[in-house]
Amino acid sequence: MTEAEFLPMSDGPIRRIGVLSMHTSPLDQPGAGDSGGLNVYVRELAASMADKGTECDIYVRRTNPDVPEMVELETGVNVIQIEAGPYGLEKADLPAVVDIWTQGVAAYLGRRPVDAFHAHYWLSAVAGHHLKHEFDLPLAVTFHTLGRIKSIAGDSEPEGRIRAEELVIGCADAVFASGSVEADQLTSLYGIPRNRIEILTPGVDSKIFNPNALSSARTAIGLGDYPVLLFVGRIQALKGLDVAIGALALSNSREARLVVVGGLSGDEGPKTYKDLKQRIKNNGLDDRVIFVEPQTHQALSTYYRAADVCLVPSRSESFGLVALEAAACGTAVVASNVGGLRDNVTDGVTGILVNERDPGRFAAAVDQLLDDPEMRSEMGRQGALRASLNSWDLGAANAIEVFSRLTSKELVFCG
Repeated sequence: MTEAEFLPMSDGPIRRIGVLSMHTSPLDQPGAGDSGGLNVYVRELAASMADKGTECDIYVRRTNPDVPEMVELETGVNVIQIEAGPYGLEKADLPAVVDIWTQGVAAYLGRRPVDAFHAHYWLSAVAGHHLKHEFDLPLAVTFHTLGRIKSIAGDSEPEGRIRAEELVIGCADAVFASGSVEADQLTSLYGIPRNRIEILTPGVDSKIFNPNALSSARTAIGLGDYPVLLFVGRIQALKGLDVAIGALALSNSREARLVVVGGLSGDEGPKTYKDLKQRIKNNGLDDRVIFVEPQTHQALSTYYRAADVCLVPSRSESFGLVALEAAACGTAVVASNVGGLRDNVTDGVTGILVNERDPGRFAAAVDQLLDDPEMRSEMGRQGALRASLNSWDLGAANAIEVFSRLTSKELVFCG
């Protein structure tokens, strides 16, 4: 690090944002462990903000002793490792080290100031709440998932998480929502005033995710001339791979294959995978479900282009970046009619929203698209057009404008 990197911030435009991402790092491979769309969001938004002159220091928890303390992701974007607890901690154990991590971030900020904080996920939001008070700086939060929404969807969430979200929401200067559905959830379930909710729609990199020939994509990844259903995501109950497998089993197409791109997630990952493999065996699908390890973004685009239909059967999604990336590649989407997927997928235009996470209903939607190539193609075309309107460049411009407003007005404080 150079001496210039530790100079105090000057008055004027937003020069540097402290991005808090305690539980996962943009250096990690999306689709494995706890890495997913959040990683992509943090990395792409920070890079686009840096392109516009606002640097981003991304604070993460060190999970590998071999990674340097500071990694320059690209010009203006640095990932900073903060020691907090054993390297191999599971996500469920991280609340116990939030305070230690927060202290480590605070010590670093003493040498490398920022103008505002952007916290991602509830653990980082708890840290951001403390740092806001310590440094008297604005705090914006993107929750990505909400404890109450996950509980409603059937996941067991600790009451401590929900109380923490309520506390942070009561003091945050802004909460970023991915669309109108999440904004409504924040208002109805957490009581946040609408004037503190800012819409920040995730983007897609059109240089990577764009339509191209299906045949060449299949050749590139070794798929044959048969209908291809695609599932992209971590192998965990929340993402609904069991529904995708059930849809394949019930589909009228006996030739279709399901390609699963993603890795195990969390301490329940191995059991979930074992249960899914048994389900595959019971349905006689051993030769029709293809598991692929997590892919880089560049490689992932080829899988989207190679698919006839992309399945997103999640229990809940604040946005569902997979659906947007698939659409950008010209692939029709069949998704659960939940959360941000309602904003993301235009039912009957860019894909089909399924009202219940029932394999039979998903199978019927899949068959409708497989039986009608013209409909499938038109949905892919409309999806690509719609996805082109969602850029990280636009998201970065919106975020910078929000942070500029926050730094010029009185901060919200706990009542």
